[in-house]
Amino acid sequence: MKRLVIIEDQTAIREMLVEILRLDPNYKLVGESGDGQSAYSLCLEVKPDLIVLDAKLPGLNGVDVLRRLSKQLPNVRVLIFSGHENPVLVREMLEAGAHGFVEKTAGLFEFKKGLETVANGGTYFGPAVAALLRNVVANPGTSSAADFLTDREREILQLVAESHSTKEIAAKLGISVKTVDNHRTNLMRKLNLHDVASLTRYAVEVGLIEPRKPL
Repeated sequence: MKRLVIIEDQTAIREMLVEILRLDPNYKLVGESGDGQSAYSLCLEVKPDLIVLDAKLPGLNGVDVLRRLSKQLPNVRVLIFSGHENPVLVREMLEAGAHGFVEKTAGLFEFKKGLETVANGGTYFGPAVAALLRNVVANPGTSSAADFLTDREREILQLVAESHSTKEIAAKLGISVKTVDNHRTNLMRKLNLHDVASLTRYAVEVGLIEPRKPL
């Protein structure tokens, strides 16, 4: 029986997965979370065998959660279950240590098949992600500018794009306002973007945050 943690910020989807997987004798649910930072702390505490991870999470996005967990829990198996799949996001998740990636539009059967495969040591991709990967292999592009950002710069990029002020970011990360300003200046220079609106659009494009829905 695999010890499982579900990390998903959409409450309805998380609760649905919890209810379904609680009935499966192959898994023992040992935790759930809808927030990136809390999810990271939870996984360090309960040390699961298997994680279902959403890519878009508040506070700390899925890529950075996975990067940290891969260092601390190298044997954990991870299936990405996300409503957003683009070449940059998929590549970053795989480089961070994901063992599978299923798009939410693929349906429950595909999700369960992917989870079982990853739990048993394999790799699995939903049909849309598999098609995307085939296209990337056939048409290789250049590296993302985000590859040149440090982990701290990526954290600050996400928080800026989520409309947090410099003072709020400093308090959230436990660093000084001046340090936040320095990191923001560096990431703007690296990305050649010079205002919050441009940073926000970029963060959406590379999968760090959800696009804002119109009122």
